[in-house]
Amino acid sequence: MDADKPTLIDAHVEFEGVLKGKDVHIQGRFLGEIQLSGRLSLGEGSRVEAKVVADSAEIAGDFKGQLKVRRLVLLDKGRFDGTLDAQAMVVHEGALLNGAVNSGGGAAARGSAEDATKGRVEAKPAGGAVAG
Repeated sequence: MDADKPTLIDAHVEFEGVLKGKDVHIQGRFLGEIQLSGRLSLGEGSRVEAKVVADSAEIAGDFKGQLKVRRLVLLDKGRFDGTLDAQAMVVHEGALLNGAVNSGGGAAARGSAEDATKGRVEAKPAGGAVAG
């Protein structure tokens, strides 16, 4: 087994529980908690409901929950619904971002609940209103 290959949850798998590791690519369904030192990648058709802490994330599927990362890329078919804490993020045209967003200037490095509520933005692109 190659240690540099990401853990794969393929399209035919439903996983519930706690997942810890380095890099993970999810194409199927996941419910629970994810703690990664590396990258989380959600493929098209994936459905994830979780509390996630990772270095970075790329979302092309459906995500619902809490995401704390250094960098997020939300691809054109990606759907995010929840709470996002990221130092940097890229949202492609066509993506859906709905929820509380805390981004920029060390956002993912903040640890307390009080810090996580500072600078929140409610975002609803694609015709929705953005309020701060």
